[in-house]
Amino acid sequence: MAEAYTEYHFKIAPVNPGAEILIAQLAELDFESFDETEDGVKAYIQSALNHDEILESVSILNNPDFETSYTISLIEPVNWNEEWEKNFEPIEVDGLCTVRAPFHPKPDTAFDIVIEPKMSFGTGHHETTHLMIKHLLKLDVKGLKTLDMGCGTGILAILAAMKGAVPVDAIDIDPWCYENTVENAERNEVSHIKTYEGDVALLEEKHYELIIANINRNILMADIPAYAKCLNHEGILLLSGFYTQDIPAITEVCNQHGLNFIMNFEKNNWVACKFVKN
Repeated sequence: MAEAYTEYHFKIAPVNPGAEILIAQLAELDFESFDETEDGVKAYIQSALNHDEILESVSILNNPDFETSYTISLIEPVNWNEEWEKNFEPIEVDGLCTVRAPFHPKPDTAFDIVIEPKMSFGTGHHETTHLMIKHLLKLDVKGLKTLDMGCGTGILAILAAMKGAVPVDAIDIDPWCYENTVENAERNEVSHIKTYEGDVALLEEKHYELIIANINRNILMADIPAYAKCLNHEGILLLSGFYTQDIPAITEVCNQHGLNFIMNFEKNNWVACKFVKN
């Protein structure tokens, strides 16, 4: 039987960076998915996990620098796969990579990624996923030991594996994302992806030549030191999940840890940046 969900519609001003901070704080609770709106964020949680005190630890709601309000509504149980099939259209990036569902016809592109996202983030429609795909398409990743941090549906790990990256680790703190990445890796027959449920603590004593992290500004800035520590000399770090105006702050932290800015792609004010370890 499908789960019932509760929707919180938060209005926050200023919406930038308020919405991003709010999502980061809600993600530490039991909220499973988010939709950014013109005035804030819609956040979804299983009704069985919702309770009156759920927002007590969300500090931005009591921050005098932001004006916030929210409404709550019950989302009746639905067939998420049916909703997914009705609303999802395949996407194509640079004529080279297609992201589609199993019920879409096979495309004539070099890379064909088939996913069923369930409640996970990362269908390829969001600007950040699209931009990270562009980076991977331009990189020669063959033989590179790779990490997809905050893997969501596993799209970026799958594309890296398809392009010859080996081995590939995929990590996400969300159990939905962990399970979805495992399923999507099997669906795309990339058996050398190892998926883990957890956070940056899992990186202790690990080393990579390519790290992909599409998360959000606050988590990235906190975790960049860990990425730098386990990235080999001349290793590549791809970062996304933030806006154009955040590039200086992200770059400053990267520079402090021996990571040099190389370039970025931009779409609708979202960016994906490439750094290299010196």
